Amino acid sequence: MVRVVLFLIFVGIVALGAGWIADRPGGVDIVWMNYRITTSVAVLAAAVVLIVAVALALWSVISGLLHAPARVSQYFRLRRLARGQHAITQGFIAVGAGDPRAAARHSSEARRLAAENPLTLLLAAQAAQLSGDRIGAERAFEQMAARPELKAIGLHGMFAEARSRNDAIAARAFAEEAARVAPSLGWAGQAVLEFRCAAGDWDGALEVLDRNRVNGLIDKTRYRRERAVLLTAQAQDLATQDRDRARAMAVEAAKLAPDLAPAAALAGRFHADAGDVRRASRVLLTAWKANPHPDIAEMYVHLKPGDSARERFARAQKLESLQPGHVEAALALARAAIDAQDFSAARDALAPLLGAPTQRVALLMADLEEAEHNDIGRARAWTARAVRAARDPAWTADGFVSDRWMPVSPATGRLDAFEWKVPVAELPGATIEAPPDAIDALPAVVEESRPLEPAADEHPADTAKPEAAPAIPAQPADAATPAPPPAPKPAPALPPEAVIPLVHAPDDPGTDGADDTDPAAIPPAEGGRRLRDLFK
Repeated sequence: MVRVVLFLIFVGIVALGAGWIADRPGGVDIVWMNYRITTSVAVLAAAVVLIVAVALALWSVISGLLHAPARVSQYFRLRRLARGQHAITQGFIAVGAGDPRAAARHSSEARRLAAENPLTLLLAAQAAQLSGDRIGAERAFEQMAARPELKAIGLHGMFAEARSRNDAIAARAFAEEAARVAPSLGWAGQAVLEFRCAAGDWDGALEVLDRNRVNGLIDKTRYRRERAVLLTAQAQDLATQDRDRARAMAVEAAKLAPDLAPAAALAGRFHADAGDVRRASRVLLTAWKANPHPDIAEMYVHLKPGDSARERFARAQKLESLQPGHVEAALALARAAIDAQDFSAARDALAPLLGAPTQRVALLMADLEEAEHNDIGRARAWTARAVRAARDPAWTADGFVSDRWMPVSPATGRLDAFEWKVPVAELPGATIEAPPDAIDALPAVVEESRPLEPAADEHPADTAKPEAAPAIPAQPADAATPAPPPAPKPAPALPPEAVIPLVHAPDDPGTDGADDTDPAAIPPAEGGRRLRDLFK
C-alpha cells in the first residue's frame, strides 16, 4: 500500500512538472561546429531523458557481461552449499532414526559438498558411533578439537570415547583440558571433581568445587553438602597426622551439613578428645535432631570414657527424649539400659519393635534374655531369629554395601553416593519372619552333629532329647526286594535373586576363614555368643 501511494505521488509530481513546462513554452538553439539545432524546451528535456535511459541500459549490459563469470560461480557454490545442508539435515535425521547406513551415506555426501561446515564433522562422528566405528569417531572428534570453535565439543567426544574404553587416564586429561578451555562446561567440572575424589586429592577436589560454584554449575545447597563431604573425607585422612587441621575441617563440615552423621561423629570425637565435652555434646545433639544415626548415638552415649553405666543410660534417655518413637533412639536406649541392668526399661524400649524385629532388635533381645534371666535357650532362639530377620539400614551406594561411610562410591566414583538405608528396601517381596511362638521352640542352631549334654544352667525342656526312631525289622535273604518309594516331588522354584548385586562389607568373614570346630563340642552359651558376634 505504501508503495502504491509513493508511486502515485511520483506520477503526480511528473505530471505537474510537464504541465508547468507546457504552460511556459520556449526555444532552445544549439550551435555546434557548422550545425545549428533549434527546438523547444520540452523536446530537449525528453531527449535528455532518453539519452540517460539508453546510457543506463548499455551500462547494465556491459556490467552484466563483466560480472557473469563470478555470478555463475556463486550460483554453483550456493547450490553446492544447499545440497550440503540438505545432506547434513538428512544425516542427522538418519542418526536420530537409528539408520547407520543412511547416516554414513549422508555423512559422506556432506563431507564432499560441505567439508568446511562444522556440523559435517559432528555428523561424521555421530554416524561412526552409530555404526560402531570407534576409530572413525575418535578421528572426527580429534579434527573438531583441532578447530578453536569446535574444541569443546571435540574434547567432550574424546572424553566419552575414553570412558567407553575404560581409559581413565585419557578421560581425565580430556576433562581437565575442557575445564581449562571452557570453565562453564558442567560435564567437565563434574568429571574433574569425580576424578580428583577417586584419586583422594581432596584439596584439588575442593578447588574444583569452588570453581564450579563460581561458574554457576551447582546451587548453594549442593555446594554446601558436597563441601561438607569433602571436608569430612579430608579430616578422616588427617586424623592421625594433623589433628588440629582435621578437627577444624570436621567442625566446618558439621556446620555445613548438620545431617551428615559421619561429620558430626568425627567432630564430636575430636572435641571430646580435646576435653571440650560441651561443644562435643552440642555438635552431636544438633546432628541427632537433624538425622538420628547409630554412630551419633554411640558417640554421645560414650562421650566420657569414665562414665558409669547409669550415666550412659541417662544420656541415652536424653537422646530418646529428642527423637521419641524413633527406631535408633529406642535401640540406643535399650542398649544403655541393658548395660545399666535396667531390664524393664530395655523391654519397654524394644516392645514397639518386636512386631517385625530386625537383626539388631533380635540380637538386643538375646542379650537382654541372657543378662536378665541367664536364659541361654531363649537367647539362642532370638539369635536364630536374627538370622531370618529383616536387615537393618547400612551404608549403601550403587548396590555396594559397606560397614563404614565413604565419601565416594567405589562402583561409580560418584561423590556423596552413600545413603543410610536398608540395602534391599527397593526390591519387591515380603520379608519372611518367624512366628512369635517360635521363640519357645528353641531350635538348635549350633548343635547338629550330636546331642549336647544338659548344662547346669539350662531348663530341662531345653535339653530334651528327641524320641528314638522305631527300628526297621531285618528282611529275610530270600524275601523279595520291596519296590523303592516314589521319588519326592520337586520343590517349587524359588523366586529369583535380587537383580542389584550387594557387595558384603569388608568385615564379612566369608567362607575362607570358617572355623572347622565341631559344633557339638561348643557349649550352648558359647555357641550362642559366637553366632551373635557375627551380627555385631
